[in-house]
Amino acid sequence: MTNFKVHFQTLVLCLFCIVKTNAQEILTIEDAVKIALENNYEIKIASNNLNINKTNVTSGNAGMLPQVTANLTDNNGIQNLSQTRSDGTVNSLDNAKSSSLSYGVGLDWTIFDGFKMFARLDQLKQLQKLGETQLKYTILTKISNLNSVYYQLVNQQQQLAALDTTIEISNQRLTLAKNRFTIGKASKLEVLNAQVDLNTDKTNQLRQKELYANTKILLNEVMARDPTIDFKVVDDIAVDKNLLLSELTALAEKQNPELETQIINQRISELQLKQIKGDRYPTVNLTSGYNFADSQSGLGFTTQSSSRGLNYGLKASINLFDGSAQNRNEKIAKIEIDNAKLAIDLQNQKLNSQLASYYQTYLTNLELINLENENETIAKQNLDITMDKFRIGTITTLEFRTAQLNYVNAKVNYSNAQFQAKRTEILLKELAGNLSF
Repeated sequence: MTNFKVHFQTLVLCLFCIVKTNAQEILTIEDAVKIALENNYEIKIASNNLNINKTNVTSGNAGMLPQVTANLTDNNGIQNLSQTRSDGTVNSLDNAKSSSLSYGVGLDWTIFDGFKMFARLDQLKQLQKLGETQLKYTILTKISNLNSVYYQLVNQQQQLAALDTTIEISNQRLTLAKNRFTIGKASKLEVLNAQVDLNTDKTNQLRQKELYANTKILLNEVMARDPTIDFKVVDDIAVDKNLLLSELTALAEKQNPELETQIINQRISELQLKQIKGDRYPTVNLTSGYNFADSQSGLGFTTQSSSRGLNYGLKASINLFDGSAQNRNEKIAKIEIDNAKLAIDLQNQKLNSQLASYYQTYLTNLELINLENENETIAKQNLDITMDKFRIGTITTLEFRTAQLNYVNAKVNYSNAQFQAKRTEILLKELAGNLSF
């Protein structure tokens, strides 16, 4: 009975280990994107920069609100004083104490500055939009990179499966060669060739496993999580085969973040010119305050005085001549606007060129997917026929090895074609600002 319990517990433990092994995390692209959006450091930095820009959008930061200050001054002194009056009388006092105390509240308010404050407020709003666009650009580039690394890992996983298949075939070939050698239908050389080819396949498998493991680490790094976390990815690469260049171009004109950045920069330059032109107008300041003052002196005609009350005033100033700096600053600001317009045209040209180039590559890769899929099917049929012929000894080991490698290469090429098509799809959607995240 005791032995039965031991065996039963061992069986349960083995089953638990098998279940745990099979339950390895399957990381989907959606899960990977979610993790990256939550953890990626560059996205967090861009988000914090946007929060700074949002915080800066206030009327006070634009100079629209008054400044109110409270002040306090307390002065004291001990002096030896001597005074000679006009009639010749001399008054003197040693260690004479004196004090003065003043405190109050003052207000300074620029009520007109040539509309510069309104232009500054609009500029702060544009800077907030610029921060939003930069955050979008950071997210797009990071998610695009994440997608590329993820599907690169899927591609490597498929290639690893292809190498597993070829090792299985090489094992079968080695077994057949040994059996044929045993019954005298093959030479020792055939066995040795089969063993060498099997070892070569195992070497390639080890290299592929190393690359696969390193790419896992890279994907964990992009997601900003522990690089030692193990996982599996999906087995297939689903390529969107319905992309149209006209639709991508229209989307890019509306939501490509790099183009949006140049458009916002032009608006910022225009607002900068508006602020500079504001210097041609007068500046009007309103000042006001309520102050208390008290002073005491040990010697003099007035030994104690105090005051309290409201003061107010209006100050206006206008620049009459500044060495032509105003004209120079306006000319420079206009040139900056022209540069901003040229930057928009340049970005449009670059964007359309990239879209056209990537789209042509995308179409080529779609054709390659169909071609490599057909090649894989043909190579599999050829391998099956070659395997049957090898079993009955009607072909050489070299012919068998050629068919085997052709099949493996066909599987790898088909996987590579899918990955390259997916990669160009990702790049096109990134340019169009349409990459899902």
